[in-house]
Amino acid sequence: MVDNHTHLDISRNGVDVGVEDLRPVLAEAASVGVDRVVQIGCDLSGAEFAVAASERYAGVVAGVALHPNEVPALADSGRLDAAYGEIERLAGHPRVRVVGETGLDYFRTGPEGVPAQQESFRWHIALAKRLDKVLQVHDRDSHDDVLRVLAEEGAPASTVLHCFSGGPEMARQCVERGYHLSFSGTVTFKGATSLRDALAVTPLELLLVETDAPYLTPHPWRGAPNAPALVPLTVRAMASVLGVAVPTLCEALSGNAERLYGPW
Repeated sequence: MVDNHTHLDISRNGVDVGVEDLRPVLAEAASVGVDRVVQIGCDLSGAEFAVAASERYAGVVAGVALHPNEVPALADSGRLDAAYGEIERLAGHPRVRVVGETGLDYFRTGPEGVPAQQESFRWHIALAKRLDKVLQVHDRDSHDDVLRVLAEEGAPASTVLHCFSGGPEMARQCVERGYHLSFSGTVTFKGATSLRDALAVTPLELLLVETDAPYLTPHPWRGAPNAPALVPLTVRAMASVLGVAVPTLCEALSGNAERLYGPW
């Protein structure tokens, strides 16, 4: 299995995490069959960590980008162009398979930050296409604009909506466009009926699974720090919704990840 999107550099208890600290986390995940992860960097330090982790561990590939919530402050301080240059440099690394997460977030950033976010999203889309990398999209309270910008710019050949949070109608639109949808532990939450309906209309060949660790921990550990070792809980819930055997779903999810990102 592959954890399609994780942040192993982030600690929820304020403790600094070093690249060497990932060894037991990755070993625990591998012990339950989750032997590959996509480590995502959301800012410059996170991007550097992701690249370093991908160089250290065979089971890790990297994604680099400026998270939409980071962009307005960078723009206001005049540091955005320099940050773009560093992300572009890191994105050329052979162990970096993803440009992301990029996208739009209207939950944490107010209307004044929307123009900068949208322009940054367009820049990252262009970078992914120029480097022939997978695009991983963050979408929070911004479904319509995310789909609009992707359509206007022309989505990369491989586009993933990470931690998919839309309903079945949005899922159908994404499927029609050939986007991959990555589901997290939220699909196990009691009140996530619309999300499970979205999963139900997504074909196996466009599905991925992720933790978004240390966040979005699946039931019954909701509220505790998430980790790649908990992917099986989400996979079993997804298999139940889809009405397929767990091994069948595992094979599909693993194969989809390998086709998108190449061999680890």
